[in-house]
Amino acid sequence: MPFEIVFAPEAVGDFKRLTANVRATVRAGIETHLRHGPEKISRSRIKRLQGLLQPQYRLRVGDVRVFYDVSGKTVEVLAIVPKSEAARWLAQFASPQ
Repeated sequence: MPFEIVFAPEAVGDFKRLTANVRATVRAGIETHLRHGPEKISRSRIKRLQGLLQPQYRLRVGDVRVFYDVSGKTVEVLAIVPKSEAARWLAQFASPQ
């Protein structure tokens, strides 16, 4: 059964700021990886973040990082940020355990 994907308001703004070709790539990555297996950790795409309550996971799509939480059958996309800003975003918005 597919997961429901919900975007936080901040993630919607992040998504709209991407260029059209990057937006299409990110949309395809979210549909491919988060719709059917958001908790399936892989070496290259999905990583469970250690020491954080929120976000729980990170999806890598090219030079973009998608931070998200999984609750039941719902995936909440919290942020979509370029790789260069990912560490800064985590330092500012992540919730430590």
